[in-house]
Amino acid sequence: MFATAVLVLLTLVIARFVWLLFSRFVLRSPLDNIPGPPRESLLTGNFRQIFNPNAWAFHDSLAVQYGPVVRMTGLLGEKQLYVADPKALHHIVVKDQYIYEEHPQFTISNTVLFGDSLFSTSGDRHKKQRKLMNPVFSTAHMRDMIPIFQDVVAALRHTLEGQVQDDPQEIDMLHWMGRTALELIGRSGLGYSFDSLAVDDPGHPYAASIKELIPTMFRMFFARVYILPMVYNVGPAWFRRAIVNIVPWRDLHSLRDKVDLMWNTSQEIYAQKMNALRAGDVAVAKQIGQGRDILSLLIRANMRTDDPCSEDELLAQMSTLIFAAMDTTSSALSRILQLLALHPEVQDRMRDEIRASKKAHPVMTYDDLEGLTYVDAVCRETLRLFPPVPQLFRMTQKDVVMPFDAHITGVDGRPLSEVFVPAGTPLIISIFNANRNKAMWGEDATEWKPERWLAPLPESVTAAHMPGIYSHLMTFLGGGRACLGFKFSQLELKVVLAELLDAFKFSPSDKTVRWRMSNIVSAYVEEQPQKSQLPIVLSRAN
Repeated sequence: MFATAVLVLLTLVIARFVWLLFSRFVLRSPLDNIPGPPRESLLTGNFRQIFNPNAWAFHDSLAVQYGPVVRMTGLLGEKQLYVADPKALHHIVVKDQYIYEEHPQFTISNTVLFGDSLFSTSGDRHKKQRKLMNPVFSTAHMRDMIPIFQDVVAALRHTLEGQVQDDPQEIDMLHWMGRTALELIGRSGLGYSFDSLAVDDPGHPYAASIKELIPTMFRMFFARVYILPMVYNVGPAWFRRAIVNIVPWRDLHSLRDKVDLMWNTSQEIYAQKMNALRAGDVAVAKQIGQGRDILSLLIRANMRTDDPCSEDELLAQMSTLIFAAMDTTSSALSRILQLLALHPEVQDRMRDEIRASKKAHPVMTYDDLEGLTYVDAVCRETLRLFPPVPQLFRMTQKDVVMPFDAHITGVDGRPLSEVFVPAGTPLIISIFNANRNKAMWGEDATEWKPERWLAPLPESVTAAHMPGIYSHLMTFLGGGRACLGFKFSQLELKVVLAELLDAFKFSPSDKTVRWRMSNIVSAYVEEQPQKSQLPIVLSRAN
């Protein structure tokens, strides 16, 4: 009887696999008429071309050879779409956002890493969490964050001044931007200090864990996309934990330990916040941030709502908040500093603008920072051309028609203004190519020109209606899953730049720096590709 059952099950599995291969390699799909590159491999399709640390040239070639909508091939002939077209993106992230939901690998991975947070929920639960968090990222609260930001960046400036007191020094600025970004979100987001930013301070173990989280996840990318969705909910939690423990996979064990540390640290911080809130205003005033941090505001708002989030959901938001803010901010800051080192004339102009503002207002306010128009232009142009997150993923929940902003020529030679997309189709949102669209930004779209933001944007940009919430860009996405903290991020960049450019001059190192295309972009030296770093020569600025 048992043997018969096993044989039936095996037959069903084989039949399912044969049908999968037949449907993907033999049956025609509406997507077949969309032009795209030939598959590199019968097994993995274009997977290794899209998802590797040096994929920049391949993504450039997709825009040049095939345009803003490209057919790609995944594992075992899976049909995919690669999208950078404004109108198509509007439907994906705004108009039909509940059809184009997050890809299962994204939500499942984030459930495993963080719990039920904004990154892993959908539908009404996601709306509820977002509604709770929206007010804490208001402009009024951002103004309250300025003194906290300035205290952190003053500590960074003091440390770096000590290192270049006598002579210029080559310093790994990615290291310092990572530490600074974590401390910024730690104090302002959680009311908790992870790092004094002193040279000899090893920092909280959380810092090392969160820093290595992205590289570890990227090394496991194939397993996250094609294996995790099939096994993440097999059996009870203790069973899954036992399987993880016995599988001889170093990266998997490393990820397990990082998740444990993040969760335990979140529990510790949350308990401290709750104890202070119960003890009253005096206890809250003694904490870092004096109760103005995002977590304290979030807990109070949750206490007042008729439909509160659970403690586990709040704990999940904490790790998500740090994860979303730390590596993206440090990546953006590092890229700006490298560009300034390569363009001293831009650096000098920014420094002049900052010092003129500081002369009038030695302690800069929110409005002073917002008034730094050239600093703002440099930030916008860098985030346009070099988004820290180059691509995101979706999957259609049902059949849908995707329209295009401009006609593309199908494989059959006829113009296409739309395509029928079957349910279950994976999509890649190319933030990288959407921000470099030459039909919008002109023939110089791939050039770094901060000055383009000092004049009114061309009509081709404003008329395209790119659905991003920030400056006609997809850098912070748009729609119901747009980045809540994009104003927070902008403020961090300006506070750090205002302090560092006032104090230091940045010059390029003689080492060859490359940028790794990953979930979040990071720098490395060509001779040491295994280590993330950004060497820049620092000296005191007159």
